[in-house]
Amino acid sequence: MTSDKREAAYRELIPQLTALLEGEHRPLPCMANICAVLKEKLGFFWVGFYIVDREELVLGPFQGPVACTTIGKGRGVCGAARERKEALIVPDVEAFPGHIACNPLSRSEIVVLLLDEDEVVAVLDIDSCEPDDFSRTDARYLGEILDMPFVKNIKGLYGR
Repeated sequence: MTSDKREAAYRELIPQLTALLEGEHRPLPCMANICAVLKEKLGFFWVGFYIVDREELVLGPFQGPVACTTIGKGRGVCGAARERKEALIVPDVEAFPGHIACNPLSRSEIVVLLLDEDEVVAVLDIDSCEPDDFSRTDARYLGEILDMPFVKNIKGLYGR
């Protein structure tokens, strides 16, 4: 998908997500629907959340093939993004030091943080079968999605 088409798709799906999630106060259904919409509308290989549980990231709602259940602090792209407190775009996952290969079809990855008062409460992890498939445009729109009101309800799902 070209960057223009992807940006147009984000612009179209954000109001749809807003309407879908409006009034929903439970975080798990919101997370599940975000994953479903992103996978369906943008055709990503894998879309899912990992929720902070003390020192680990624990698998939350996702769409795609089976995934790692827990990710240790600082491990893989998700753990590195959490540790650095910044979104990460990885054009070639095989070149990323410590990449966790849950599926060999994954070629590139983006991880965006879900924050509550500057504290990481979860990460949104998206994998693509295409190399170099993500850009700052993806990070910007995914960040906008994660700024939706349901974020405050994730705090406390697990111990932190």
